[in-house]
Amino acid sequence: MEHRDRATGWQHAKLSGHKNEDLVKMRLDADEEFATSLLKRINQPHAHIAHTTIGGLHETNVPSVNGRKTKSKTDLKVYLDTAEVINISIKKSLHGQVYFVRAGLFIDTFEKQFNTQIPDDVRRALNLFWAAADDAVAIINKYGDPSAPKDYDLQLRHKSLNATTLRAYNAHLYDVLLQWFTEHAYELTKLSFSMGAVRDSEEWSDFVWYINLLGENNTDDIFFIEDICNAAQKTAKTETYYGSSYGGTTIQLPFGFVQWHQKQLQFHHSYEKICSLCKDTVS
Repeated sequence: MEHRDRATGWQHAKLSGHKNEDLVKMRLDADEEFATSLLKRINQPHAHIAHTTIGGLHETNVPSVNGRKTKSKTDLKVYLDTAEVINISIKKSLHGQVYFVRAGLFIDTFEKQFNTQIPDDVRRALNLFWAAADDAVAIINKYGDPSAPKDYDLQLRHKSLNATTLRAYNAHLYDVLLQWFTEHAYELTKLSFSMGAVRDSEEWSDFVWYINLLGENNTDDIFFIEDICNAAQKTAKTETYYGSSYGGTTIQLPFGFVQWHQKQLQFHHSYEKICSLCKDTVS
């Protein structure tokens, strides 16, 4: 029942998200004052909108850096009379999933998008924390704490170590995983909001627009993603830490958090955190 209710919830969120995108496009196309306001907020006050497109229910997958197809982070494309195209990611909710990927694909995507190599010890920690290590159960049995049965059983079911068990098993891995997330806050933010696994930069999102025309909230704030990335890196040392629930199953991030979900990394965004990061640049 819980799985079915959760699946129904995700389906509703997806459909209502597309409906919200439709409403945004319709209003941009029909309401000149609304369109002019958007142009001013994205620093294009002298341009005019030629036309707009949205992905919606029939969005087409685009090439990825992994040699396959993937979803674009861009929900709305705004074509200007200056021949520029502005890519916008639309968020109707104040928090929720922003990037969802299994550990192996995350490592491959990160390395290809940023032309780098994740160190072996960080790879090992990622795999242990996100259910991609064959020896995870054996390690949990040996280093986990049965006196905290909920935390212990959750790890065994998920085949992933929480922060407490990771530290008991190998304090170095515990430290380097958090250090890596701290040192790469810029890239993680860029990956989550703009790039994903999308290969071509013309498909990457430029802005994230928190707007809800369904009446669920009154939010209407737009952020330049590069500003979020830079602010995230500046605050990463104090805003990146292991969560406390269930022995530490999340890593808190400047823009939200990342957790285990269905054997994958699930990055969450937080409107409140982003407002705090970009309080001087919100439009």
